[in-house]
Order: sequence, then structure tokens, then C-alpha cells
Amino acid sequence: MSINTCSSTLLEAKEQYINFLKETKKASENTFLAYMRDINKFYKYAELIGLSDYTEVDKTTVEAYKKHLNDEGLSSSSVSRALSALRSLMQFLVSSGTVKSNPAKEIHNDKVQKSLPSVLSNKEIDALLSQPKGKDPKSLRDKAILELLYATGIKVSELIELDISDINLQLSIVRCVKGDKERIIPLYPLAAKAVAEYINSSRMMLVFRQEETALFVNVAGERMTRQGLWKIIKGYAEAAKIHSTITPHTLRHSFAAHLLQNGADIHDIQEILGHTDISSTQRYAQFLKDYHKKNYMKFHPRA
Repeated sequence: MSINTCSSTLLEAKEQYINFLKETKKASENTFLAYMRDINKFYKYAELIGLSDYTEVDKTTVEAYKKHLNDEGLSSSSVSRALSALRSLMQFLVSSGTVKSNPAKEIHNDKVQKSLPSVLSNKEIDALLSQPKGKDPKSLRDKAILELLYATGIKVSELIELDISDINLQLSIVRCVKGDKERIIPLYPLAAKAVAEYINSSRMMLVFRQEETALFVNVAGERMTRQGLWKIIKGYAEAAKIHSTITPHTLRHSFAAHLLQNGADIHDIQEILGHTDISSTQRYAQFLKDYHKKNYMKFHPRA
């Protein structure tokens, strides 16, 4: 069915929207799944209220849907994502001529309070980085991964995209390329040693094809995936008995906060992290203010 003959029936419109995301927008698998998770929230709500046709959706419907999501206890960011997904779907129906207007555009997202970054303590970092203890190829690889993440503050997605040519062991630096921008980041001695040991004695035992360019490979000898790498980090965090919140960005956040805590210039940290806006880096300064305030309240005898 073409976009110009799109049905307003909820289930039929959903199938056409799925096809639009996959075939026209060429959405990545992660983006597609995220859209579907949020769109399905609306479909569950529609079933709850007996809604079967998109021509019945008006501003009141969307307002009631937003209230329903809030009543369900969803966070402001989750509600905002759900509303954004609905806006996108409704705009698709407007473009197809199925509905005349997009009532979801009239309902604004609530202001989302930016949460402070999750940061590990120095003790937790030491515990995490000491977990890979063996001299087998996998342990040496994992040791290099953890040390490199904390040494550079690069994202997990950036780490898996590194090629072996991006590492200069002689100068102890790593080259991180994102689009047309390049960052050169130094490695502290322990990190440089861990990466060198992996490259010189472990990587060659994991790689199946000599032409493989990826720095870090999985047990199949191929470039690691984000999901596979995150599973490794989470596993070592559990082994280290770290009870703090762990996300794929935790080592990046910890890197920045610890540098700032030890007196590093915030503009140097901004450059290393690749932030285009200094406000992104200033979140870590706010974290430190809150951290010191909590310690003051905890340890001052008259607090």
C-alpha cells in the first residue's frame, strides 16, 4: 500500500509506519526498536480506552495519554520520548493524507531535569580495573579495554571503532576519529602497558584474519559490538561488588570527574572528551559541588 493510501485504522497504520521507518527512513536497528517501544505504549493506551482509528485522535486524547504515562510513574524523559514517538507517527499520517493535523504537536514535553553523571569512586575504579587477573588472551584483552576506557574517557562506541593503527605505543597515545574531527589522547603508563601486552601477545591469538583492522575483537575474531563490550564491563562490575549505578558511560564520567577533582583545566577535559559545548563538560563541575556538599554534611560535626 502506498503512502498516499494509508489507512487510519491503528493496526494497519502501524504496519505502514514500520515499513516507512525501515524502507524510507532507513532507521538503524536500535533506532527502530526504540521507536517501537515508545509507539507500543500508545497502542496499549489506545486498547485501554477503546480507540481504534487515528482520525479520533485529538488534542484531548494526547493530553489524556500524557497524564496516563505520568500516572504510570514513568520518568519525565520516558514520557517525553513516548510523546516524541507519537508526534513522529502522527506526522507520518499527516504526510500520507490520513489525518489533517498532528494534535501531538500541540502537547509539549515537560522540562526534563538533567541528571548528574554516574561516577565511581577511586576505590571502585581500582576494584573494577583489577578484575581481569589472568594472562589468557581474553583477560589481557579485557584488562586493556578497561584501562583504555578510564585512561582516555572515550565512549564505548568510540572504543569498538578503534583500529590497531589508532594506537601509537611508542608515544603512548590513542587517535580517536569522529566524523571529520580527530582527538589525540595520551595514555598513562599502566594503560599503555596493558594495551601493549594485549597487542603483542593476545590480539594475534584472537584474530582469525590477518587483514582484520579492529583493535579489539571478540572470540569470533571480529570487531567487538557495543552490546558485547557492555556485557563485559557489567560482568566485571558485578565481580568487583560495585553497587553504584553502572552505565556504558560510567568510566567516561569517572575519568572526567576525577581529572577535574585533581585540578585539571575544564577546557582541557572538554577537548579530550570531544565536547563541542563547554556546558556538557560543566556537568562534572556541578557533580563535584554536590559531592563536596554531601561530604560536608556527612562529616562536619555540627552538620
